[in-house]
Amino acid sequence: MSIKFTEYKGLNLPTVASEVLDFWKENNIFEKSITTREGNSPFVFFEGPPSANGLPGIHHVMARAIKDIFCRYKTQKGFQVKRKAGWDTHGLPVELGTEAALGITKEDIGKTISIAEYNEACKKTVMRYTDVWNDLTEKMGYWVDMEDPYITYKSKYMESVWWLLKQIYNKDLMYKGYTIQPYSPKAGTGLSSHEVNQPGSYRDVTDTTIVAQFRVLNETLPSFLQDFGDVHILAWTTTPWTLPSNTALTVGPKIDYVLVKTFNQYTFLPSNVVLAKNLVAKQFSKGFFESNEAIDFENFKEGDKKIPYQILAKCKGSDLVGIRYEQLMPLALPYQNPQNAFRVISGDFVTTEDGTGIVHTAPTFGADDAKVAKEAIPEVPPMLVLDENKNPVPLVNLQGKFIDGLGSYSAKYVKNEYYIDGEAPERSVDVEIAIQLKEENKAFKVEKYVHSYPHCWRTDTPILYYPLDSWFIEITKVRDRMFDLNETINWKPKATGEGRFGNWLKNANDWNLSRSRFWGIPLPIWRNEEGTEEILIGSVEELYNEIEKSIAAGFQKENPFKGFEIGNMDEANYDLVDLHKNVVDEITLVSASGKPMKREADLIDVWFDSGSMPYAQWHYPFESPPQPSQREGERTSIINPSQREGLPKENKYETARASIYPLLKELKEKNKKNPTEAEKALWVNLKGKKLENFKFRKQHIIDQFIADFVCLDRKLIIEVDGGYHLRPEIVEADRLRTEILENEFGFKVIRFKNEEVIGNVKSVLEQILSTLNTLPSVKSVEEVLPFGKDLGWACADFIAEG
Repeated sequence: MSIKFTEYKGLNLPTVASEVLDFWKENNIFEKSITTREGNSPFVFFEGPPSANGLPGIHHVMARAIKDIFCRYKTQKGFQVKRKAGWDTHGLPVELGTEAALGITKEDIGKTISIAEYNEACKKTVMRYTDVWNDLTEKMGYWVDMEDPYITYKSKYMESVWWLLKQIYNKDLMYKGYTIQPYSPKAGTGLSSHEVNQPGSYRDVTDTTIVAQFRVLNETLPSFLQDFGDVHILAWTTTPWTLPSNTALTVGPKIDYVLVKTFNQYTFLPSNVVLAKNLVAKQFSKGFFESNEAIDFENFKEGDKKIPYQILAKCKGSDLVGIRYEQLMPLALPYQNPQNAFRVISGDFVTTEDGTGIVHTAPTFGADDAKVAKEAIPEVPPMLVLDENKNPVPLVNLQGKFIDGLGSYSAKYVKNEYYIDGEAPERSVDVEIAIQLKEENKAFKVEKYVHSYPHCWRTDTPILYYPLDSWFIEITKVRDRMFDLNETINWKPKATGEGRFGNWLKNANDWNLSRSRFWGIPLPIWRNEEGTEEILIGSVEELYNEIEKSIAAGFQKENPFKGFEIGNMDEANYDLVDLHKNVVDEITLVSASGKPMKREADLIDVWFDSGSMPYAQWHYPFESPPQPSQREGERTSIINPSQREGLPKENKYETARASIYPLLKELKEKNKKNPTEAEKALWVNLKGKKLENFKFRKQHIIDQFIADFVCLDRKLIIEVDGGYHLRPEIVEADRLRTEILENEFGFKVIRFKNEEVIGNVKSVLEQILSTLNTLPSVKSVEEVLPFGKDLGWACADFIAEG
């Protein structure tokens, strides 16, 4: 039967588009493209969601068109391609948009507007343009299921994020640390290294720079420098606002340094200064001339166009270590061990490429500074002072302002860009500091300098490197493993994954998970005041029960989730729960020893929200995603381990990864039908419980792998390898496979060569039996494949019986 297509005599693209859209809608073409492929291999697609608090632009159309091409292509190739839409509802853009709409800044939250009111405003503004987005999605022909989208501010999504974080916490991959992190005062949040290194984040700026003169305590000088009178050490900085927080000067131990006799160009007072030998020419280039004639120094007077200088002595950086100096700007003292501050220390990161070869060291505001200060013996304290609550704080607050008690600098922003438009003073703090140091004979050189400086990608303002008390995911523990796994991905083009991303992954630092914001998913960690006891909550049920314990202990008056039914997955039931900051911050829990515990104040980095989407969009593990045999709308609650007792016996060994089982099934069956001679010889002796009554299966799927033979009762995998497995790339792939099966799933893997099996099968069987007898018996499915490993557990249909 032939189909008659509409004939167009004139091309009117808007009309054609409208007719095609009407046809798709009337005939449910998108839905049919999915339902008619039930049972086919799935092509897994994850929708990177937009935020509906902003209007869509042409770049959204372009990105969606590219995504749609792949999904339609895979559909035409016979795959079942489900596309679940979503809304990205948390994060800084939402907060900034809400603040602009309300006419407030971060400083107003909790003062002129409550956190509850603010979060409610965010919830309303974030979905403001939903209709516009839906209309664009339909008109451009982008196929995605808009009827049941995931929404990241919903309690179900947030609960899954908490559960995922708890898995990381339980693996001892989280810790709390006080470290120097990129921080945006204007946005009021820390930034990840990835955010800071985005294209365009570093920009050329012109800043006031200072070569400061630090006056040495002469009695601490080495003997060969003590006969020259007053000595100053020169250190260069592009961030003069950090000079009040200076507590050390760092030299390179192997660098050559010199003592130079000269005059200060601002006060015209005689001065002996220390700097790197290789940088003398640079620092004494303009307005100076070298002279060994005493008369040039005797005749010098204020107003002379050229200032003489003479090198008096030379030494290594190691000779300078231990020298003490007067505090440059005595506005405050470190609250801890101030006697160990204001001295010269050694650091391998010091270079002679720029400046003076001596680094002004403020451990409060620099990662390298903090590291070298901590490694010094004795440790150099950071410039932290006690606030009114006796908490140690830096001299600059989270808004980017100097704290009170610092004289004329109190309450001033350290960068003019942090002021509201039109309110910035003519003189920046950097300029004020430069003027003061000039007048006090503490500035050797002040000049404008163009350099690259990182900016917040959201607010277009400079960031600070700031001491933050944060929670971290210990990426460095698993970094090598992630890099190895990344190498196994078939990236297209290759440079995408193995270039910038691969290099970043190879050098990835621990992930600062904490964000000092209001609208987002709170860190589900409660701690006692001493920080000696803590709990990380992984579900609404767990929080509900812990609240009840706290009520019984007298710390919590009532349960804010009263009426919530544990185990009831209805949306109406979950609407009774709000897990946002304004709610959970009012919850006090009780520790194991009976002490009150308050929630850690920060939110979770919104990028963790995003990375949780493959799980959280299905409310995993509390509900299961649709399996290949299920239709949309037939999702069920996952069976908890405690509910598995009484399941049919054939459900005992659920070891396949459901999401990719169809892709492996065909290969498994092919392998079964075409065994090697060695596999045949071994199977004859294993099948039917011939080996001491142990049950073996052949070509059995475990997670993403197909094992040649497996005894699930003892979690033993046997691999029989031909010459193909001697190739270097296959050796590495086998190593990674074994590592995953053993370290993540607890299997024991033993390998034999084809020749071993064919030549001496008796010896091979003895080795297998010997290994079996060393392994404990498995009692439940959770011991075979840990529960919650994938986005859904495999049904009995997925079991490959031997």
